[in-house]
Amino acid sequence: MKWIFTPSEPAGLPVVDQDAQFPVQRIFCVGRNYVEHAQEMGHSGREDPFFFCKPPHALVAVDDSGNSVMPYPSQTDDLHHEVELAVMLDKGGKDLSLEQAVDAIYGYAISLDMTRRDLQAAAKKQGRPWETGKAFDASALIGPVHPKSQTGELTQGQIALYVNDQLRQQGDLSQLIWNVAESIAYLSRFFTLQAGDVLMTGTPAGVGAVQKGDQMRAVIEGLGQVQVTVR
Repeated sequence: MKWIFTPSEPAGLPVVDQDAQFPVQRIFCVGRNYVEHAQEMGHSGREDPFFFCKPPHALVAVDDSGNSVMPYPSQTDDLHHEVELAVMLDKGGKDLSLEQAVDAIYGYAISLDMTRRDLQAAAKKQGRPWETGKAFDASALIGPVHPKSQTGELTQGQIALYVNDQLRQQGDLSQLIWNVAESIAYLSRFFTLQAGDVLMTGTPAGVGAVQKGDQMRAVIEGLGQVQVTVR
């Protein structure tokens, strides 16, 4: 096939201990999926999960060293951090069972869902989509992928975020309102999932702003840590 212009290279993530990249197709995000974070955002209980998307070009892959840099985005004075477990799929399908959802998981990674909170708040107030607040360039920072064959299924373990070595967010993966398998299965009711899809599973309480020059250190038990400096 002859293209009008050369297509962009596919987005990819390094895989731990492999000379290989995980190709990223779509990035789905679960909103308000920890009880305390739901409460700090004005909600409570086990409401049905909801999802929003980030495009692949929003991805910043954190290299094998676990270090990266992100630019402070334009058009905001309130850039927030949200540490999350990211889940990579190597199988797809529609209306998946919980067992099929677990089987579709290739691996896991530490991720940061960066948010222009002021723009998101303005969009919410006006009943508009969140893209300017959530889907901007470099808004999805994701560390190296740890295959499930090495980690086992992750259903519990500490998740935390430090800014300049000060603890900001802390929780446990067992505190997810909708666990990973449930989130994948629920999402598959609305989308035919594909190999290469990524799910960012929600953030614990304690989200807050970062400034230029701040260093974020995200930790998930069993996955090590990643460090990101805001340029």
